[in-house]
Amino acid sequence: MSGSHAAHSGKSEPAATAQGKPSEAVMGTYARQDVVFARGEGSWLYTTSGDKYLDFGSGVAVNALGHAHPRLVAALTEQAQKLWHTSNLYRVEGQEALAGQLTELTFAERIFFCNSGAEACEGAIKVARRYQYVSGHPERWRIITFRGAFHGRTLATLAAGGNDKYLEGFGPEADGFDHVTFGDHEGLETAIGPETAAIMVEPIQGEGGIRSIPKQCLIGLRELCDKHGLLLVFDEVQTGVGRTGKLFAHEWAGITPDVMAIAKGLGGGFPVGAVLATAEAAKGMTPGTHGSTFGGNPLAMSVAREVIAIVSEPEFLDAVQARALRLKQGLARLKDLYPDLVEDLRGEGLLTGLKLKARVQPAQVVKAATAEKLLLVGAGDNTVRVMPPLNVTDADLAEGVERLSRALAHVSKSLS
Repeated sequence: MSGSHAAHSGKSEPAATAQGKPSEAVMGTYARQDVVFARGEGSWLYTTSGDKYLDFGSGVAVNALGHAHPRLVAALTEQAQKLWHTSNLYRVEGQEALAGQLTELTFAERIFFCNSGAEACEGAIKVARRYQYVSGHPERWRIITFRGAFHGRTLATLAAGGNDKYLEGFGPEADGFDHVTFGDHEGLETAIGPETAAIMVEPIQGEGGIRSIPKQCLIGLRELCDKHGLLLVFDEVQTGVGRTGKLFAHEWAGITPDVMAIAKGLGGGFPVGAVLATAEAAKGMTPGTHGSTFGGNPLAMSVAREVIAIVSEPEFLDAVQARALRLKQGLARLKDLYPDLVEDLRGEGLLTGLKLKARVQPAQVVKAATAEKLLLVGAGDNTVRVMPPLNVTDADLAEGVERLSRALAHVSKSLS
């Protein structure tokens, strides 16, 4: 661009590339750390400058099988050489195959494929409302959700979460959601009214601070929905695909939902989400009621099919549970070593968190861990998430705990 044209257009000089300072051309919706990763392998990420980081954030529970898993690379490469996109105007072989895998492994009988967790949650909301409509109850369209939940960043899913910080500045909050305080059983039943269509809940609140709903409470939700003719909708975007040591977190309670939103780990790093439902719950989802241009494309299906094949292999989830035990033992040791910083341990499987004392903020721990070349993720309720890949090695687990220990020591010293 010539200098004169730049002046007339009001544009600044070209933004820096990733090799230099952060680019101003990228919209500033993230408080990004100033590090650029060039490649990954297993539980490790390598920067453009050659530094090596241990990834215990897993792309916020997305990289379920670590980075560059050979079976996922092979599946994607093979499909990329054949067909990328045809649209949902035609049958997609990969969708039918993956749907077959998922229906065989879960409660679901009908599946809709999309691209993200937010889309999956939006789809689940539509399934619940549409079900009541075609069942002769068009007045039932409201969804009960829980404070501290996070269901995505679309206008509807933000309203479902009800977090004022995320809603600020985006106009009137989308109607149709009734928020109940986490753990308020009496308030939950009181919130059910003639317009209630469903209850939507995360078995473990991820963004909300790794807050688990006890098994007996999940059983109670199932009973409550059955009693009042409501659909039970689970958001397993973060908890699903083996993250808790079961294929899906609700399995620990021995109950099933009517509708479930999944994403994140489903694609092992490739964008893909899905809405799973019983045939009864999905009976209103007829042609024209929902759609997605890219959802269920052949590339996404090829990778997701391989992820599900791996995670559902015999002994895989047993190994996840064994790794989770080792990780929790290591984190428990850190809680004992740093009682001035760590209040409690949270989570299930390899979805774990450190609930911090009020004197320290998650950002401080995340920053100190990054200095030790360990990647963690902050969360609500003053919690830091520790989420290594499901196939993390014992050696990498031990290394991660050691690096976290050094990070906590640094934070403790800085506060003394």
